[in-house]
Amino acid sequence: MILTALIILLILLVLSIPVAATLVALALLLAELFSPFPLINAMGDVLWTASDSFLLIAIPLFILLGEILVRTGIAKGTYRSLESWLSWLPGGLLHANIGTATLFSATSGSSVATAATIGTVAIPQGKEMNYDPKLFTGSIAAGGTLGIMIPPSINLIVYGFLTETSIPQLFAAGLIPGLLLAAMFMLGTALICMWRPSLGGPSVKHTWGDRISGLRHLVPVLVLFGVVVGSIYTGLATPTEAASLGVLGALLIAFSMGKLSVDVIVQALDGTMKTTGMIMLIIMASYFLNFVLASTGVTRELTGFLESAGMGPYSTLMLAILIYIVLGFFIETLSLMVITIPIVAPVIIGMGFDPVWFGILLILLIEMALITPPVGLNLYVVQGVRQGGPFSDVMMGALPYVGIMLVMAIVLVIFPSVAMYLPNLLN
Repeated sequence: MILTALIILLILLVLSIPVAATLVALALLLAELFSPFPLINAMGDVLWTASDSFLLIAIPLFILLGEILVRTGIAKGTYRSLESWLSWLPGGLLHANIGTATLFSATSGSSVATAATIGTVAIPQGKEMNYDPKLFTGSIAAGGTLGIMIPPSINLIVYGFLTETSIPQLFAAGLIPGLLLAAMFMLGTALICMWRPSLGGPSVKHTWGDRISGLRHLVPVLVLFGVVVGSIYTGLATPTEAASLGVLGALLIAFSMGKLSVDVIVQALDGTMKTTGMIMLIIMASYFLNFVLASTGVTRELTGFLESAGMGPYSTLMLAILIYIVLGFFIETLSLMVITIPIVAPVIIGMGFDPVWFGILLILLIEMALITPPVGLNLYVVQGVRQGGPFSDVMMGALPYVGIMLVMAIVLVIFPSVAMYLPNLLN
C-alpha cells in the first residue's frame, strides 16, 4: 500500500499536475483502491474542517505584511543601512545580503518573498561592483531561507496546525536557531572569501556618520518585529491577532513615510490573494489526503513498519532526516511538509522527541530543500530576479550554505537546548 501510494504520487508530480490537484487525485485513487467505504462522501466535510480554523487567518495576514514591505520599498532602505555596517567584512556585500534577509525574515514569514525582495535590491548593486555571480546569488538564495525559521513564519504556523503544537512555542523556538544559522552563514561566507577572495568582492568602508544616519532605515522593520512577536510572547495577542497588528503597523509606517498609495494597496492585496489561494488549496487537499491515509491504514502500516524494524529513537530520527533531504530534491517545500508531517511527526514524537524541537529541525530541513536542485524554489526565484546568466551559477553558489545547514542540523540534534531554551524560559 505504501509503495503504491508513493508510485502514484511520483507519477502525478512528474506529470507537472498542480500540487493541490495531485494530493486530491492521490487521495481519491487510494480511497478507491484500498477502502471498502466511500470516503469521497466525507470530502466536503473534511475540506471545510481544514479551512475553518481561526489560526489559518494568520497566513494571509503575514503574507500581506510582507507584500506591503516589498511594495513600499522599505526593504531597500534596510539593505543600504546594513551594507554600511557589514560590507567591510571579507565578502563585502554578501554579508549585507544575509543580514538584510535576516531582518526581513523577522516580518515577512515567507522565504520566497524574502529571496525575491533581497534579490531585487542587491543584484543590480552586485553587478555594478563586479561581484562573482556564484556566491553572490547563492548568498541571497540561502539568506532567503531564513524567512521560514525566524518568527513569524508561515511554515511554522502550518506545522503547528498539522501537529496541534503551540504556535507561540514554535515561534520562540525558531528565534535562536534562526539567528545562529544567519551568523553561521556570515562566518562561512567570510572564511570562503578569505580562502578565495575572487568569490567575494571589494570590502567597502563607510564613515560612522553614514552608519549612524542609516540606522533610521532599520526602525520600521524592528518596530514591526516588536509589535508582532512581542505581542505573542507577552500573551497580549494570538498569532492571528498579532498578524493583524503587524499589517496595521506596516500600513501606518508606510503612510507616515509617504509611500502608501491606492496602487500599492491594490498590488499588495493582489499578491496576497494569489499566494494565499495557493497555500490554502494545498492545505485543504493535504488534509483530505491525510484523512484517506489514516482511513485506509497507510499511516498505521508505516508506523508499524518503523516499530517492527527495531530501530532506536535516534536511528529512526536519522532515517527521517535522510528521507527529508532526499525528498527535498524533488518536492516543493510546503507540499513536502503537508504530505509527510502527519505520517512522520507522530512516529518521531511517539519515540520521546519534543514536538516543538522536531518542528524546528524539520523547518531546517525544509530550508535546505529551498536551495537544493532540481526543485529548490529559492534558486529559481533568484535566477528570475537576476534576469540572465546560467542557472548553474545560483546552484553552485548555494552549495556551501547547504553544507552549513547540515552542520546546523547536527548542532540541533546534539544540543536540543539551542531550540528549546526560549520555550522553556517562557513556560
